[in-house]
Amino acid sequence: MSDAPEPDRLERAPHPRDTPRLIGQDTAEAAFLEAYGSDRLHHAWLITGPRGVGKATLAWRIARFLLATPMDEAGGMFDAPAHTSLAIDSGHPVARRVAAGAEPGFFHIRRTVNDKTGRLRDLIVAEDVRALGQFLHLSAADGGRRVVIIDTADEMNTQAANALLKMLEEPPARTTLLLISHQPSALLPTIRSRCRLLRLGPLGAEDMAAALAQAEVALPDGRAAQEALAVLADGSVGTAVQMTLQGGLEIYAEIIGLFAQLPQIDRPRALALANAAAGRGAEQKLDMLIALLDLFLARAARTGATGTPPTPEAAPGEAALLSRIAPGVAEARAYAECGADTLARVRRGRAVNLDPAALVLDTVFNIQKTAAG
Repeated sequence: MSDAPEPDRLERAPHPRDTPRLIGQDTAEAAFLEAYGSDRLHHAWLITGPRGVGKATLAWRIARFLLATPMDEAGGMFDAPAHTSLAIDSGHPVARRVAAGAEPGFFHIRRTVNDKTGRLRDLIVAEDVRALGQFLHLSAADGGRRVVIIDTADEMNTQAANALLKMLEEPPARTTLLLISHQPSALLPTIRSRCRLLRLGPLGAEDMAAALAQAEVALPDGRAAQEALAVLADGSVGTAVQMTLQGGLEIYAEIIGLFAQLPQIDRPRALALANAAAGRGAEQKLDMLIALLDLFLARAARTGATGTPPTPEAAPGEAALLSRIAPGVAEARAYAECGADTLARVRRGRAVNLDPAALVLDTVFNIQKTAAG
C-alpha cells in the first residue's frame, strides 16, 4: 500500500478494507444480496447513513464479493448458489489483491495529495474522477467485472461531480459504482436519481460494543456506561471511537454536573471545563465539548417536546435535570433556539479565532441564560 495519508481511515482504527466484519447492518447487506440474487444488480449504489456506522466497510465487502464471484453466476437462480453473505475469505486471491491495492478490477476515489503543496486536498477534484475513465478504458479488455468506490461522494467539488454524472448517464459495462455519502441531500439530484439507495442505520449498544471490540478499542466498564456511549455517539462507531479516546463520557458527565443547579452554575467549575479544552493540542477535545454541549441542548429540547427525558440516560442525573429544566413545549422551543444560536456563535467565534476557553464559556453562559428564562 502507498504511504500517502488515507482520509477515509479513522485514527487508531483499522481501515474499512481491513475490517473483517460488518456489524449491525444485516438489513442493508441482505438488500444488496437480494438485488444480486434476483439479477437486478444496479450499476450505481448510493450507500448512506450517519457517519461511522459501517458504510465504507459495506462498500469494501461488496467490492470483494463482486470481484470474487464469477460474472456468469445468476445468484440464486437455477443451479447457482444462493448467497447469504457478502463475506469473502481473507485468503482468497481477490481479497489479498484488494488488501494490497493490487486488484486490477478495482478503483478507489478519495481525496488525494496536491502535488504542488504536498498536502491532502480538502475535496475530491475533477482529475481524481477523470482518472476513473482511464482505468475503465485500460481494464475493458479483460472482460471481467470492475468495481469503483467513491469515499465520500460528499467531498466532490462541482467539477468532479459533473465528471461523475457523465459516467452515471452512460454507465460503463460490467462496472458497479459504490458512492458513500453522509449527506446525500447535498449531492446533485441527477446523481442521486441514477443510483439505487442503500441506507445504513445507527448501531445499538450491543452492536456498538462488538464493533469497538473489533476495532480493538477498550469498552467502558459496565452496561450503563456502554449504553451511554452508544447514546452519545448516536449509534456511530466512528464517533464512539473518538469519544473513547477523548474521554467523551467523562466530559458529558461533567456537563451534567455543571448544569445540575441551573439556572445557577458553579463558575469556577465552568472555567475549569473551558480551560481543559483550550490547551495546546486540545482541538479535538474542544470539538467534542462543543458537540456534547449541543447534544445536551438537543436532549433538553426533546424532553420538553415529548414530556419525557430520552432513555437511556447518557450520564447519572441527566433525566432528573432535563425533566426539571424542560417541563414543556415552551422550554423545548427555547432550548432548540439556543442550540441554533450556539452553533452560529461557535462558527463566528472560530472565524475570528476567538480564544477557545472564551468560546466555551460563551456557550455555557448562553445555556444558563436560556434556563433562567
